[in-house]
Amino acid sequence: MTSVSVTEVIDEDAETVRERMHDVEAFVRASGFDEVRRDGDRVEVANQVGPVTIELVFELYDDPDAELAYRQREGIFEEMVTTYTIRAGDGETAGDDATTVEAVTEFSLDVAFVGSFLDATVITRQRRRELNAQLAYLESGDV
Repeated sequence: MTSVSVTEVIDEDAETVRERMHDVEAFVRASGFDEVRRDGDRVEVANQVGPVTIELVFELYDDPDAELAYRQREGIFEEMVTTYTIRAGDGETAGDDATTVEAVTEFSLDVAFVGSFLDATVITRQRRRELNAQLAYLESGDV
């Protein structure tokens, strides 16, 4: 499996970060997806990556070690799991209201979808951009 992780110290208190993260549609939309639809624990997304439209269906699930977690149910990945953890405060680099957020996506591509224009390197680069955009949203609250 390929892993992509991003960690950021956000200048917001942990409760604000949690509220923004649990507004799942806005949080996922902040990553730059062209379409986001939520129905309970099911979330459908679509995104244009180069000449290809990638559509995914993922489900939210409880992970005792994560603030938010989801896994793919339908899409281009053989397997894909994303978790977000938060830790209140980071006295060395920010004020008392700072929150450290770590986002980790682990994935393996379905061989049928791997080609000259879509490989793990492209997906890793795209996913890192998406995770960074989500963390920026957690700090600003703006989609």
